[in-house]
Amino acid sequence: MQFDDFLDAIDGVIWGPYLLIPLLLGTGVILTFRLKGVQLRSLIPALKLGLLKRKDDSGEGDISQYQALTTALAATVGTGNIIGVATAISFGGPGAVFWMWVTGLFGMASKYAEAFLGSKYREVDEKGEQSGGPQVFLKRAIGGPLGKILATCFAIFGAFAAFGIGNMTQANSISVQLANATDGAVQGWMVGIVIMITTGLVLLGGITRIGKMTAGLVPLMIVLYIGGGIIVLVANAQNLLPAFQAIFVSAFTGSAALGGFAGAGVALAMRYGMARGIFSNESGMGSASIVAAAAQTSHPVRQGLVSMTQTFIDTMIVVSFTALVILSSGGWYNEAKDDGSLNPGIFTQEAFQSTFLGGIGTWIVVISLVFFAYSTIIGWSYYGERCLVSLLGIKAQIPYRLLFTLVTFAGCVIELTTVWTIADILNGLMAIPNLIGLLALSGLVAHETAAYLKKDPTLELDNVEPFPLRQWTPGQGWKEIE
Repeated sequence: MQFDDFLDAIDGVIWGPYLLIPLLLGTGVILTFRLKGVQLRSLIPALKLGLLKRKDDSGEGDISQYQALTTALAATVGTGNIIGVATAISFGGPGAVFWMWVTGLFGMASKYAEAFLGSKYREVDEKGEQSGGPQVFLKRAIGGPLGKILATCFAIFGAFAAFGIGNMTQANSISVQLANATDGAVQGWMVGIVIMITTGLVLLGGITRIGKMTAGLVPLMIVLYIGGGIIVLVANAQNLLPAFQAIFVSAFTGSAALGGFAGAGVALAMRYGMARGIFSNESGMGSASIVAAAAQTSHPVRQGLVSMTQTFIDTMIVVSFTALVILSSGGWYNEAKDDGSLNPGIFTQEAFQSTFLGGIGTWIVVISLVFFAYSTIIGWSYYGERCLVSLLGIKAQIPYRLLFTLVTFAGCVIELTTVWTIADILNGLMAIPNLIGLLALSGLVAHETAAYLKKDPTLELDNVEPFPLRQWTPGQGWKEIE
């Protein structure tokens, strides 16, 4: 067996229908039940706190809640929101969009729980900065060898995964998009130099500079993309109702063949919709809880709810716009190759071009992809750094930032077929210990959430005292820790 075939086989098992996808979705369902649908009943107050109030003045932290939210969005709103959605539709039909929504809805509960735990169990590192995430809360909240093993596994996989899914693959996407848009005039090495310099300038400033950069960039890139999408939807307004109908009908009946589209059954719609939905919003992966731990907040419930809105914005808004743009324009079944296959990479571009935007529409998509991918690089740099620091100490911080910066150049100039697969595997492996932790600690999360929301259902108080830290050890139960 070739090495690439071996990697594909591992990837197929990890992300197949019998391991990670049901584990991710199942965890979200269990947490939704135990938290009594917190993602629905507390969504509006959470959006107000994160987007309007933006910070808890009385809380400790290195960055504001808004900056933590935009940093998490920077890391997750990426190529998956454009190319990933198109791929899901091309292989799973319109019904795949419905299952992306399902993963987003239940994923909000997972995102809440991991951000809650990241904030509650955070600690101060040697430089006086807040440090948290699964690599911290797993060993602090779960005692004995189990907690240490889970935390160490997450940290190892996270530190390495950042170079793949959060660095080389994103840099490569930027390089390829700009080369295609300029007919090769902009070459990979040119893009690599620019990305390397700009990334280095941001990363060497640490989480404070990252937070300030994402606070400005993320709203800009989302407004640009959504603004262009609204124009496309207005131009194709007569097709919006049929688009929604196609999403809901084919989610449960499959898709009939249209044009070059071969048709997809319900199983394919579920498989690709869930897989791409999880890839897009990263709920249950544990990554967003790392930056949630750095946020200035007076209570972990408040930070968990703000972080939860990231999944809502990513999947329910950005993903939905991409899907409706593709389906209302008809590009999902018109763009067939001569052999009957589909090229999802051009779905969104064709949809934007189909209106009076013309060539400008293509550039809106290209620029959005560049922004999305670059912001992902910045967000994931912090995730990987915190994972490595938890393993090797603060001395690893600067070397990691420098190496991460240099690797962005490599991503722009080399072929990445194998890197994509390795990154996918590492991403899946880092999710498994986090999900085990979320299930083990779900009772604590549910109890403390219910107690807080009973006192402050509208999130207007910032002086509610958090519960003491507690640790669960297999066979010994719960005990308070310092």
